[in-house]
Amino acid sequence: MWTTRRETAGDRNAVRAVVEAAFPTAAEADLVDALRADPAWVPELSMVAESPDGRVAGYALATRCRVGGGPAAESGALALAPVAVQPQWQRRGAGGAAVRAVLAAAAGRAAAGRGERLVVVLGHPEYYPRFGFARASSLGVGVAFEVPDEALMALVLDGPGPVPSGTVAYPAPFGV
Repeated sequence: MWTTRRETAGDRNAVRAVVEAAFPTAAEADLVDALRADPAWVPELSMVAESPDGRVAGYALATRCRVGGGPAAESGALALAPVAVQPQWQRRGAGGAAVRAVLAAAAGRAAAGRGERLVVVLGHPEYYPRFGFARASSLGVGVAFEVPDEALMALVLDGPGPVPSGTVAYPAPFGV
């Protein structure tokens, strides 16, 4: 039912509207705007899910982050955030389709040796395991702020190179 594709410049207003509608404040929409201008931005990891009438119904984004204190080549990872769906399309698969599209693009980059091997997400522990995420602590991955252990999850992508472990350092726009 869902067509997914990479976000285009023409989608920015629609993406902002989706993210604003999905969250109680505009903070997450502002985060997306700030990440677009940050070196952490990876254009091919910003995905939309289109409703049957071709409108943007869902959105998912992964940006570069670092895990651990090693060299960039050994500590590179991705942060999946935010994931947003227009309220009328929630619980109908739009968000899952956008997440799967982001993870497929990330897996392709990792398998080709030009991407990160780890994706981290801070979210609902009953939602993200369906995509292969597990507790990040089982991989030695954590954050420098207080969160429930089950809410910080990670997914290892197949590819060459090490899987980082240590503390997640999010891009500056996250403010953490």
